[in-house]
Amino acid sequence: MPIPDDVTGHEIDKDVQQELQSLPKGLAEDVARNLVMVANLIDEDPEQAYAYSRIALRLASRVAAVREAAGFAAYATQNYNEALGEFRAARRMTGSVELWPVMADCERGLGRPEKALDMAGAPEVQKLDKPGQVEMRLVAAGARQDLGQIDAAIVTLQGPELASNSVQPWTARLRYAYADALLAAGREDEAREWFAKVIESDKDGSTDASDRLAELDGVAFVDVMAEDDAAMPDEKSMDDDVTPVRQDQGEQDVQDADDDDDDGEEDRKA
Repeated sequence: MPIPDDVTGHEIDKDVQQELQSLPKGLAEDVARNLVMVANLIDEDPEQAYAYSRIALRLASRVAAVREAAGFAAYATQNYNEALGEFRAARRMTGSVELWPVMADCERGLGRPEKALDMAGAPEVQKLDKPGQVEMRLVAAGARQDLGQIDAAIVTLQGPELASNSVQPWTARLRYAYADALLAAGREDEAREWFAKVIESDKDGSTDASDRLAELDGVAFVDVMAEDDAAMPDEKSMDDDVTPVRQDQGEQDVQDADDDDDDGEEDRKA
C-alpha cells in the first residue's frame, strides 16, 4: 500500500523508535512509516489502519511495538481473537501489564465476560497505573452488564475516581459508563444527572452524552437536509405526474395523422 511522501518514521514515539533500532536502517524506516499510518488512521478508517499494521507485522514481527500496533488495529476492526493474540505476544516480549485491560476487553468481545472478570481480579491489576486501573474497572463493569448484573456494574464503577471533581483523561468515559449503567437499571433521574456531568468533563466531545441527555429530556433533533430532500420531488414522483400513453392510443394517433395526410392529398388533386 502506498504511503504519502510526507509521512516519516520520526513522527512515532521515541520509545518505539528505540525499539526499531534493532532493525537495519532502511527497514526500520519502512516499519516506522507504516506504524505512523496505523496511528493516523485507526480512528477514522480502522480497516486501512489494519492493512498497514499487517504490512508492519510482515516486516518486523519480532518487535513488540509492532505486535502492539497490530493488536490495536485488529481490536479497532473487532477482530478480537487476533487482537488478543497480538497483545499476548507483545506482553511476552516486554513483560509489561499495560495491555491487561484491553486484553480483558477482547475476552468480552469474544463472548467470555466471565474470563474478563477473572482478569479483573488477577494480581496484574495491582501493577497497573491509575489510568490502567480505571480502564480495568470500566471493562469489569461492562462484563457485569454483559451478564445482566446491572447493579453489580454500578457498584463496580463507584469509587474515588468517580466521586472526584477533578477532570482527568478518563473522567468523561467513567462518568458516561456510570450514567449508562444507571439508565439500564431504570434510574433515569440519576442517569440524567450523570450524563450532564459527562458533558462538563467531555471537553473534546468524545462521547455522545449531549445526545443521550437530550433523548432523556424528550428533545427531538430535526435533520434540515433530510427535510430539504423530502421537499424536492424525486425522479420517480416526477415520472408519476406524467400521464402514461397506452400503446393502442399511440397507434390510433398515428393512424389519424395518416388519414389527415390522405385527405389533404385528395383536396390538392381536386
